[in-house]
Amino acid sequence: MNRTRNLLLAALMLGSAGFTTAAHAANQPCEDALKEFRAAKASAKVSADVMKKVDELEAKAVERCNADDDKRADQFVADAMKLLGK
Repeated sequence: MNRTRNLLLAALMLGSAGFTTAAHAANQPCEDALKEFRAAKASAKVSADVMKKVDELEAKAVERCNADDDKRADQFVADAMKLLGK
């Protein structure tokens, strides 16, 4: 009984550690997300129309980042990255 409880506790601890890591990766600082985005944007080959939309999303991301709204800023960056095919 004691061994089963210890194994269950260990499994729960490992599972929560993995969840914490995944949650952190999904909510990285917006400054880091913007840095990665700008590197991808510099090498992107997309049409002018797509780049215009990308630029609009970048502006929104910067605005949200400056307002300390990392979650929304990261979402704008993710949307822009999708347009870039990244």
